[in-house]
Amino acid sequence: MASLTFSASKFCCSSTYTTFFEKFDHVKDDNSIFGKVNFSSNYCKKRDLAIANVASKLPATAPAPAPPPTSPVQNERKLAAWTSVQQERWQGELEVEGEIPFWLNGTYLRNGPGLWHLGDYNFRHLFDGYATLVRLHFENGRLIMGHRQIESEAYKAAKKNNKLCYREFSEVPKPDNFLSYVGEIANLFSGASLTDNANTGVVKLGDGRVVCLTETIKGSIVVDPETLNTVGKFRYDDNLGGLIHSAHPIVTDDEFWTLLPDLINPGYLVVRMEPGTNERKVIGRVDCRGGPAPGWVHSFPVTEHYVIVPEMPLRYCAQNLLRAEPTPLYKFEWHPESKGFMHVMCKASGKIVASVEVPLYVTFHFINAYEETDEDGRIKAVIADCCEHNADTTILEKLRLEHLRSFNGEDVLPDARVGRFIIPLDGSPHGKLEAALNPDEHGKGMDMCSINPAYLGKKYRYAYACGAQRPCNFPNTLTKIDLFEKKAKNWQDEGSVPSEPFFVARPGATKEDDGVVISMISDKTGDGYALVLDGSTFEEIARAKFPYGLPYGLHGCWVPKK
Repeated sequence: MASLTFSASKFCCSSTYTTFFEKFDHVKDDNSIFGKVNFSSNYCKKRDLAIANVASKLPATAPAPAPPPTSPVQNERKLAAWTSVQQERWQGELEVEGEIPFWLNGTYLRNGPGLWHLGDYNFRHLFDGYATLVRLHFENGRLIMGHRQIESEAYKAAKKNNKLCYREFSEVPKPDNFLSYVGEIANLFSGASLTDNANTGVVKLGDGRVVCLTETIKGSIVVDPETLNTVGKFRYDDNLGGLIHSAHPIVTDDEFWTLLPDLINPGYLVVRMEPGTNERKVIGRVDCRGGPAPGWVHSFPVTEHYVIVPEMPLRYCAQNLLRAEPTPLYKFEWHPESKGFMHVMCKASGKIVASVEVPLYVTFHFINAYEETDEDGRIKAVIADCCEHNADTTILEKLRLEHLRSFNGEDVLPDARVGRFIIPLDGSPHGKLEAALNPDEHGKGMDMCSINPAYLGKKYRYAYACGAQRPCNFPNTLTKIDLFEKKAKNWQDEGSVPSEPFFVARPGATKEDDGVVISMISDKTGDGYALVLDGSTFEEIARAKFPYGLPYGLHGCWVPKK
């Protein structure tokens, strides 16, 4: 199999290097760009945190000060969602309003970017921030919260050197001199300069290990779900190599599936890893049908028998990866002429059973997929649902921090829907893409979905997501979607920003929506709280205020009590 490394001769061009040299001419002393990071514990001592029913406090180490007074965060809104975390770690019991079900025993972990600046240098994009892991531990109606920075090499190097040292989503280290610049380019080809900042997701493997992830393979980091300590790198025991993979593998107690984009010979390796091992095994390969590179595969769905490989016209771009400053689409390029495709691979044989052209699409997150059968029980199609942005790539630009921090009441959030792919298995060359329900039901906003995990890969009725109450610049509601009735029910705390709603089923439940939905809310006062909704009625049953507002987070997982 092809090793996923970059070829300088194949991907570099004179214009790319010209961009680098033009940028290099303007390099100045790091002190003038980054300032200094104050990691003194004295910062935390200055804060008077009113914490109810504190069970324990961890010492605050390496605190991160809030952005400087000139930041638009300070001037335009109080939301903590887009500000750096106030300190590196904290733990304590929260006072609960309402009642948490006594059957809810376990830990919800949420990962996401949480530190967006170094000294007086502010990062540009939501996806750039250093990872903050938040823990909500539920036990017998009580709730203990904790958070801690993930100690990736990228984070530790930034803390030690007071500057950016690895390439993040839109940020590139500023070279000290020409030799360091040349060395950084060489490190990019080997992957050494790519970040291991695991700020995207967190999963519990079948053997109980908990791993935080991002799209770089080196950014797979094992953590302790109880202490939030960084245990170390998750190292893959195989010879597949590679630099990137899907940020969202499919993980159950029995399965671990992921996709490895091949940037040299455009395509994707579909790989599986057995529980208790670190060895990825190739099940099959999908060659790209269009475009100069594979499409971005932030996530993908599976059914009981198939892996669905999306080939999106928003494609990886090695030239953009090389640039010293971000392009409008960052590491990607939009190639509508290359068209969009969906491929279906048999899990058992690795054979491609369908490869169809579909309308152009843009999605970060797939929701679920299932097999549709005829009256004789034969599989006739695969249905795959996603949060689809109407083939509009501007959502990436709207996630720049300056846009998130400067909401002035205008409705600027790009529209989104529950996009439903219908992939026929009868040899037809074309599939369909349509809205699974009227997007007006959820305010034409849709992202960050979860489902009852018992329905993964099966026909399902309910999904929980972030929707929109217009006008807004970011999803601002929690939404329960009924795909049978084609209706949605929305929960909103006006002026707040909720993170991903995560469904936890009640033990022994027989109904799909019998459980609770957990989310973390940044409210308009600058504070934040944990929220628990009834999965069936979608009404609030409990909340617990945090000691201070937390940054917005991305994705989570549930670790049941042992």
